[in-house]
Amino acid sequence: MQKTIILTGITIFLIGLAYPVLKKIPFGKLPGDIFHQSENFTFVFPIVTCIILSIILTIVLNLFGD
Repeated sequence: MQKTIILTGITIFLIGLAYPVLKKIPFGKLPGDIFHQSENFTFVFPIVTCIILSIILTIVLNLFGD
């Protein structure tokens, strides 16, 4: 349990350090992401971004998983 909490903290810390670089990546604006904007309403559903992140996380967790 402690190992999981420490790894989660380190991961959040590293993402925080890498945030200036990560925000330049066009996630959420990929072709296939649904974006609808009307006068009083904005709907964003980044389906392609979610699929890509899922694939990346699956690969990383399978490589480094126990």
